[in-house]
Amino acid sequence: MNRQIGILVLVSALALAACGKPVPPEKSAYVGEWQSQTISLLITQDGSVAYKRLQAGATRSITGPLKGFEGDDFAVGIAFISTTFVVSTPPFQENGKWKMVVDGVELTKVE
Repeated sequence: MNRQIGILVLVSALALAACGKPVPPEKSAYVGEWQSQTISLLITQDGSVAYKRLQAGATRSITGPLKGFEGDDFAVGIAFISTTFVVSTPPFQENGKWKMVVDGVELTKVE
């Protein structure tokens, strides 16, 4: 019985760790679908993130929960496994379109 309770506690802890943090109101401009010729990034209000990048003939993709923001940067992952996206220019409007620079690439928000 104690072993079953231990397993239940472990599964519950992992499930909670896997949940993304919702995007805070002050970062709401990050929410949406962003694209460039080589990158596709989706950030949902509930804290889900999907990223795909084509670089040097290889595809790199990450899908996971939002761990949080540190300044303009944001981290995605579960528990101790995470990736930080470096945002050198946070979301801004230019000629009526939303843009931001992530990992050195300018992305445009898809309307």
